[in-house]
Amino acid sequence: MPLDIDGTVPWSINGELILNCNCTVFCPCVVSLGKHPPTEGYCQAWSGVRIDAGHYGETDLSGLNVGLVLEIPGLMGRGNWKAAAYIDEGASDDAFDALVGIFSGRARGTTGLFGVLVSEFLGAERAPISYENEGDARRLTVGKKIQGEVVPVAGRDGGEIVVSNTEYWMGPDITVATATKGRVRAYGRVWDFDGRSAEICRIDWSGPR
Repeated sequence: MPLDIDGTVPWSINGELILNCNCTVFCPCVVSLGKHPPTEGYCQAWSGVRIDAGHYGETDLSGLNVGLVLEIPGLMGRGNWKAAAYIDEGASDDAFDALVGIFSGRARGTTGLFGVLVSEFLGAERAPISYENEGDARRLTVGKKIQGEVVPVAGRDGGEIVVSNTEYWMGPDITVATATKGRVRAYGRVWDFDGRSAEICRIDWSGPR
């Protein structure tokens, strides 16, 4: 299917997202909805998306993974983001184009905000991507570009700490986590965010509305 540049093709993605950024404590963007600046004044982050079930029109996206690199100069809502996407090397040509459309914001819907907030899309390329769950840990490997692992922060009873019923764009329930490994070597970025803020979120995204 040719990429729909007008953003009219129905699509959906169900799965899980992890994110690790340079914030020294849990990312304030979750509860402030981007109205509070990141703890370091700017945001640098990597993210992984595991698609359990998904489609773009008639193109199946199920079983694919996506890696992202994000750079935000200040308040999230003020834009001027830079972003890059890594698409599962197992994606068909149609699925690759569809995922680039979704994660660039061109497909509108849940991720349509990328089309508004990202001023420079650094690129999209195929890569071997592994998204693994081992116990409570989630592990993302994108070739030699991203190597990360995040684990939930334990609450008083030993269970996960979850920020629930939010209006955060990723999803309403965000599990507070930390990175045991957060290494990025991509697009001239050399980042190491071990021990920094992380998030785990079930996602249920769709478009174009």
